[in-house]
Amino acid sequence: MFKQHPKGLYILFFTELWERFSYYSMRAILVLFIISSVESGGLGWSNTEALALYGWYTMSVYLMSIPGGILADRYLGQKNTVLIGGIILILGHTILAFHGLHFFYTGLTLIVIGVGCLKPNISTMVGGLYKKGDSMRDKGFMIFYIGINIGAFLAGISVALISKIYGWHYGFGLAGVGMVLGVSVFLYGQKYLKGVGDPPKPRTEAKLEIKKPLTKIEKDRIVVLLLSFLIVIVFWGAYEQAGGLMNLYAHTLTDRTIFGFEIPAAAFQSLAAFYIIMIGATVANFWIRRRDKGKENSSIYKMAIGNIIMGLGFVLMVGASLQTTISATGEVLAKSSMIWLFGAYFLHTIGELCSSPVALSFITKLAPAKYASLMMGIYFAMTGLGNKLAGLLGEAAQSFGDTQIFGGIAGFSILFGLLLLLFLKKLKALTHGAEELQST
Repeated sequence: MFKQHPKGLYILFFTELWERFSYYSMRAILVLFIISSVESGGLGWSNTEALALYGWYTMSVYLMSIPGGILADRYLGQKNTVLIGGIILILGHTILAFHGLHFFYTGLTLIVIGVGCLKPNISTMVGGLYKKGDSMRDKGFMIFYIGINIGAFLAGISVALISKIYGWHYGFGLAGVGMVLGVSVFLYGQKYLKGVGDPPKPRTEAKLEIKKPLTKIEKDRIVVLLLSFLIVIVFWGAYEQAGGLMNLYAHTLTDRTIFGFEIPAAAFQSLAAFYIIMIGATVANFWIRRRDKGKENSSIYKMAIGNIIMGLGFVLMVGASLQTTISATGEVLAKSSMIWLFGAYFLHTIGELCSSPVALSFITKLAPAKYASLMMGIYFAMTGLGNKLAGLLGEAAQSFGDTQIFGGIAGFSILFGLLLLLFLKKLKALTHGAEELQST
């Protein structure tokens, strides 16, 4: 299978691996760093304040994908914009390695800009490696997605341990080392990326092309893409509880001791990535076998199933919250077992595998070529809104309680997925067979 893919895929694979190492390092320790006492090297903020900043930060990271996509489409091309984003990320993590609130805010700002330049454009470049109608495109995105999760897996464990042993700022600095490796791989692999992500045509020619009106089919496909972005917001609003509410839950309300050793709460951030590496190919093959049998296999169908399975994961978190006991004064009298987190992250992972890599490929199939990076940027911006929603739900849990929030997320995710299945035929009609063209 691997020999059939362009070599450029593996350059992008390893570049994105280290970019995701950078991002998931922040995801693993940011909230925990913020709530830690000043004496232990943290900021000493409240849970509510930490979740609020986490929501704004993760939303901003993805919202910056829109200007990042426009910059690539109109001026620099995806290749140059990815390189610039990687360099800015290195600077951001380097600054975060220093103590001080001004370093903290400056570093976060640079990371937001860097991810905005890199993330949407490297995904668009993956699509650019394949010719129109190439059935290997979906498999290529799955391989690329595994790279993302190798980076996430390494980040959760290594940064959690480094931060616990040496301090938070060493954890932030380690993420910067990862980005140096990512940029180095990208520079080395330029010979395998010729003709992919190059700067746009001369301005006068490009201007004329952009002014061409969209056809009826292109307009319908944009409509279904915009509708699919609503699915993205709902899905990531649930999934990104991992870095916020579920991270805090692991930290304060989960018994993390095994054989006398206490597992760092941030290390649980590696669970989903570990599961993806282990079962990613199995899930992909399941959908391939289903397609070969002539059964429903559309992207929207997969995303609907992903939302339902995500909701089932939160049913387990309801079970975890019911196992805990907290006194009227806020003292934790009984913690829940780790097994709930292991199970919830497993179901969340299956849901993610049904939704996220599929959505990336879906955009490259349906988006008009002149709006390719912009539509990818909007996708990541919607992911950002989902992240902000996750932060708001986490904040609400501080007032309403974990059981109510976990239960609400479970119920809404499942019902939303069922609603998508109800309107599946109408949504598929708007694609005008784009996916069938890709699989022939």
